[in-house]
Amino acid sequence: MIGRLSGVVDYKGPDHVLIEVRGVGYVVHVSDRVLARLPGPGEAVALYTDMIVRQDLVQLIGFLTLAEKEWHRLLVGVQGVGAKASLAILGTLGADGLSRAIALGDWSAVARAKGVGPKTAQRVVLDLKDRAPSVMAMAGRAAMAEGADGGEALVEEPAAPPRRRRTPAPDPAATAAADALSALVNLGWGPSDAAAAVAEAQGEAPDSATPDLIRTALKRLAPR
Repeated sequence: MIGRLSGVVDYKGPDHVLIEVRGVGYVVHVSDRVLARLPGPGEAVALYTDMIVRQDLVQLIGFLTLAEKEWHRLLVGVQGVGAKASLAILGTLGADGLSRAIALGDWSAVARAKGVGPKTAQRVVLDLKDRAPSVMAMAGRAAMAEGADGGEALVEEPAAPPRRRRTPAPDPAATAAADALSALVNLGWGPSDAAAAVAEAQGEAPDSATPDLIRTALKRLAPR
């Protein structure tokens, strides 16, 4: 199982990228959102990957963050959602947007993804509602870890100077949401209710710091 690739972009296709890793080229299928954020040919890159293995197919799917990969893993476990639909959903909403949509029960946001109908979108929200808090927390922990690492690392390749690997900058919004969610759960609120309240608060003010998110979320939770 290939879980992560670090190498150099050879070329970018309409829905995939070819990454050269120590002389071997890997075709990795990605969402529109990920493709737009990847560097150009000759630039170093790293992607988390999930491998699809079927009798007639072996395919790698790529993600910039562990949260995206986790949402993909959960999405393809929903009846009627395959890898193509999962990438369409993540390409439309991103990991944070999907977390908010599911926490709020907003199936119409999920249905905006190409090829995803209302019934499938409703099933996604219903099946995954209880998973949103854990993925939101994962995204926050990953963002903090990337910040501690300085956001850059080296990819060593034989017979070539080291290249700097581009990694996504730590996401302050993901960190703030995860911290607010943790605080609310510690105060006794249920994870699903807390996640929905944080998602509502962050939807109104995306740049809010953790204390502001907690205050706003508490106002929404108070009547519940």
